[in-house]
Amino acid sequence: MIFGRKHDEHPPPVTALYQLQQKMVSIGDDYWIENGLGQRVYHVDGKVFHLRKTFVLEDASGAELLRIQSRILRVRETMVVERGDETVATLHKHLVGLRDRFTVDLGDAGELHAKGDFVDHEYTIHRDDVEIANISKRWMRVRDTYGVSIVEGEDTPLLLAVVVCIDHLSHEGH
Repeated sequence: MIFGRKHDEHPPPVTALYQLQQKMVSIGDDYWIENGLGQRVYHVDGKVFHLRKTFVLEDASGAELLRIQSRILRVRETMVVERGDETVATLHKHLVGLRDRFTVDLGDAGELHAKGDFVDHEYTIHRDDVEIANISKRWMRVRDTYGVSIVEGEDTPLLLAVVVCIDHLSHEGH
């Protein structure tokens, strides 16, 4: 065994760490997403004067990467993520169960599933029972900051947009 692993076991996947720190008071739910080095790499722009709740995920230079919008008049809470004019993901909150669960429909690319404690920012996102992202408030010491670890090779902006959706649906009205 090397470092406590058997020779036939695969090493854990390489991940990138991001941190989201929401401001206690901000107009429009604007905040930055920083990488593991503390550099601002994405900006979440919460649009104030829209009929539906709308967020725009931008790169550090302000270019729009993804648009996130709630869907009104649905039986279960739903948010849609768009890249340009194309819907790339539809997030649905499950209605039954003791704990919240979310399914992310990626169209032809399959589904993602989020499970855990969303109110306390302690959950994981899976594709085909393989963990591709871990969201945890335990990693961070600063209040209202939580970490997002994403497996290398995944669509980072899309997974961060999913985290924004889950955060909004889990903390609406708080």
